[in-house]
Amino acid sequence: MSTRAKSSPAVQLTPTLLRGWPLPGGGSGKDDRGSVLVVGGARKTPGAALLAGVAALRSGAGRLTLAVAESTAVQLAVAFPESGVVGLPETGHGSVKGSGASLLADEAGAADAILVGPGLDDKDETLSLLRALLLPGRSRPKRGPAVVLDAYALGCLPELAGELQPWAGRLILTPNVTEGGILLGRDIEDLQRDVPRIADKYQAVVSCQGVIAEPGGNLWEITTGHSGLGTSGSGDVLAGAIAGLRARGTTDAQAACWGSHLHAAAGDRLASRLGGLGYLARELCDELPALMVELSS
Repeated sequence: MSTRAKSSPAVQLTPTLLRGWPLPGGGSGKDDRGSVLVVGGARKTPGAALLAGVAALRSGAGRLTLAVAESTAVQLAVAFPESGVVGLPETGHGSVKGSGASLLADEAGAADAILVGPGLDDKDETLSLLRALLLPGRSRPKRGPAVVLDAYALGCLPELAGELQPWAGRLILTPNVTEGGILLGRDIEDLQRDVPRIADKYQAVVSCQGVIAEPGGNLWEITTGHSGLGTSGSGDVLAGAIAGLRARGTTDAQAACWGSHLHAAAGDRLASRLGGLGYLARELCDELPALMVELSS
């Protein structure tokens, strides 16, 4: 846990600041924009993995693979022809088994960013999955892909706190306030004070409710966003956008800052066009490319 008594004031993430922190270019083809692996999608919640994957591609990633419960794999492959799909073994209730990590060696090795969590629904199996994914990092000293954790994967982190060294310097967390409280070990009372403590505790860049912190360092806060973002699947879109940006070659902090801003700005745009409540998480994805163009001009 961080020992700092008070964090530095947050830097406001304005469009001007982001224009001065430009994203990597598009390169000459999809291989230049990186590859994302999304691990999630239980039988009851395959849409969470799909939303995260769409957001990753909409934020500019070049390649995408979804690793989901095998009973949903064919349907997702048909619904999302832009993505490769891997079916993972599942429990009788349709939860992804932790043993499925053994099937992901090639995909994980080729990925620039791995997102784990969207649509996973069994804590014990998710814990087993994360431990299995950590193992290659213990045996290989070279730096691996960025690792973005969301949803059920975040709930497992307190039990893994002493095992995360293989992911040091490449871990990004995207908790909501409730999940942030689980990570911190108590309720979050002040985002600008407590989010940096989560970042220090897990040595990870953290994006929580519009506040972004890196361990021992900078703190940012987005200046946009709408209450309509509190809708089913919205967090999957945020995590997917951050993973997609990270795969393109940003730093962890830049991916979290840009992704958090784009996600919130997409909500503002939909609110102005459709109304403050009632827009869908999938519609956030479609706003991302135009917003990136505006911020790059």
